Amino acid sequence: MRMENVSPLVPPSGREAVLAAWNEEGRVLDAIRAGDRGAAEELVERTYSAVHASLYRMCGDSEMAADLTQETYRKAWEALGGFDGRSQFFTWLYRIAYTTFLNAIRRPRRMTPLEEAPEMQDGSPAADDVLREREEGARLRAAVMRLPDELRLTVTAHFWGGLPVKEIARMERITGAAVRKRLHKAFSLLEAALDEDQR
Repeated sequence: MRMENVSPLVPPSGREAVLAAWNEEGRVLDAIRAGDRGAAEELVERTYSAVHASLYRMCGDSEMAADLTQETYRKAWEALGGFDGRSQFFTWLYRIAYTTFLNAIRRPRRMTPLEEAPEMQDGSPAADDVLREREEGARLRAAVMRLPDELRLTVTAHFWGGLPVKEIARMERITGAAVRKRLHKAFSLLEAALDEDQR
């Protein structure tokens, strides 16, 4: 399987728009620290869908993604005093979401009864297409989760979290060139792993 055929790794459209919205980030964060509930709601409104989408791409389960999103915000509010502004707020929040996800998958998994399986609705794509796409997504997620920690973070932050190279570099305290090297190495490993899965 070639990497370009796997849709879950395609960067989300509009990530520049998400990050560009942080021009007034400092004002909003100062208001939150001062106890302004409206500012906190505004911050959640701006980031919730991006955080949820990133977590959904990581786990492939909307219910789990919703739970992890709530947990991410709970942890973020508890740690907000420690946010030093060296990176954009969304980058910091993404790191919390990523760590929350990793902690969740390291816990024993719950079993989903068959009767909870989603039903196909009229007008949906053919069942075999849906299954094939889910299988490809599951194989890709599994391959990404087998990457070494630093490569996994870089890949998920860039492609599933929509963070630009410079933000990942700032978050990881490395150069942009080092981030690109990580991405290149991760792609080589993922391509090899996905090709091996198909044999």
